[in-house]
Amino acid sequence: MAITKVTRVEPFLNPVHSKGGEMKRRFVLITVLALLGILLSACGGGGAASNQKPLKFAVYALNSEPLTSWDPAIEYSNGIHVHNNMYEQLLRYDAINKKIIPLLAESYTISDDGLTWTFKLRQGVKFQNGDPLTAEDVKYSIERTMQLGAGASYIWSAVNAINVVDPQTVEFKLSYKAPLDLIASTGYAAFIYSKKCVKEDNTWIDEAKGCGTGPYMLKSSKWGDEVILEKYADYWGGWQENSFDVVIFRKVAEPATRRQMIETGEATITVELPYTDIEALKNNPNVTVYVEPSFQNLIAMFNTQKAPLDNVDVRRALSYAFPYEQVIKTAIGGYGRQSYGMVPYGLWGWSDKLPRYEYNLDKAREYLQKAGYGEGGFKLLLTYTAGNEAEKSAAELYKSELAKLNIDLEIRGMPWDSQWELAKGAPENRQDILMMYWWPDMPSPYSMLYSTFHSEDEPLFNLAYYKNPQFDQLIDTANEITSTDFAKAEQMFIEAQRILLDEAVSLFIYDREDVWVTVKNLQGFKFNPAYPTVVFFHELTMK
Repeated sequence: MAITKVTRVEPFLNPVHSKGGEMKRRFVLITVLALLGILLSACGGGGAASNQKPLKFAVYALNSEPLTSWDPAIEYSNGIHVHNNMYEQLLRYDAINKKIIPLLAESYTISDDGLTWTFKLRQGVKFQNGDPLTAEDVKYSIERTMQLGAGASYIWSAVNAINVVDPQTVEFKLSYKAPLDLIASTGYAAFIYSKKCVKEDNTWIDEAKGCGTGPYMLKSSKWGDEVILEKYADYWGGWQENSFDVVIFRKVAEPATRRQMIETGEATITVELPYTDIEALKNNPNVTVYVEPSFQNLIAMFNTQKAPLDNVDVRRALSYAFPYEQVIKTAIGGYGRQSYGMVPYGLWGWSDKLPRYEYNLDKAREYLQKAGYGEGGFKLLLTYTAGNEAEKSAAELYKSELAKLNIDLEIRGMPWDSQWELAKGAPENRQDILMMYWWPDMPSPYSMLYSTFHSEDEPLFNLAYYKNPQFDQLIDTANEITSTDFAKAEQMFIEAQRILLDEAVSLFIYDREDVWVTVKNLQGFKFNPAYPTVVFFHELTMK
């Protein structure tokens, strides 16, 4: 079984505050008001809302660019916000209640051998260009995504063939068993789009206007800064009375500006504010603060192929030397919990029955002595993603603790691409410890465990350079039986994490919480960690 994962972009880093914050805040307000004037005076065709009554609009203030590609087969970063409002998958995964929700597919069946999945499409669904959704569009969308081989396309690696049974029925033939329902609900690379929107050279017409079945369609954009979506009036899911007619995704890099915008009502929702701001905003009667579990976690992978970390007892010692609780309190303001393993809290496969390392310098000294390094005396290099203040704080606290063991930890902040290239480069030059955030591409423990610790001939994201055939077989088998024996699969994923903990291949530091801030009168907000920082605006209304 071969799965290839393409470049992962480290998203949502807290940017450095600039001197132009107030000027930018005013510019944002002027821009929003100007846009409203345009939209109110010329609410156009293509299924847009009527201009007979005032438009209801929402502004999502982001700390980074709204998207990195218009192509839903390629986007593998911030565009998850925009694309999940323009496009839809066959299914959606409810991560809170751990169940599959029908979306473009109203039902599906699985053959007894688990190798044939048949999806029945929902009746009456139209693309935003007015064309009906058919099985041909589903076949085309997934096959094109697979052929491009970009972004998260690897999720479809089990698919051997896609057959159109009739206009409303599509059949997937798998080369090995895989949980296709979870795959078909993934937040990246699982979107269905209109075949007519794609030119032969695979470029998009008019920046993807009318290509999706989602509740919103593109109105206008300013690359890197802003995307404006308008309501698709004929959306199959219908509309509530006070639904948003217009949604503006706006890059507002400065945290102080985002806070001002949410407090004044210029923004409807925002994320990634400093934790000190969050505490103050909890006392503001004009906003609501939501603190919810996230599927993002912080790990620090040990280079298991390089001395002294090729010695498991040294890795165990370093695991006991990490100040977990202090890091959670200091680096993320208490908005998280210590990890029990690689699978984050809230995702199936997480278990508090797993052992975990606690901060204990006496234990650390004991294992150093056992490994023959009782006096410490060695130097290690830890890399982290520059600009991420939580990672930097965690690394500095760790450095302080290791100094007590006579271990010199060099900490080096690097742009993600540089950090990643060093980790994949010449073995003699690689870091000793690599710190980074991780999150699942699809709502399965396999997504967490495969990319990070499954054996690789050439390193991609297994940056612990860990190879264990027993671990590999355990998670591969668990993935194959997920759709036929869920309980057994979950236990196998838990046992696989037990192996990682016993061999101390990484620091599993914390499972972070996401903090959302909205205006007080926003109604219907629901958090779904399977789609990180996505707001499904169709579900929201303004009171």
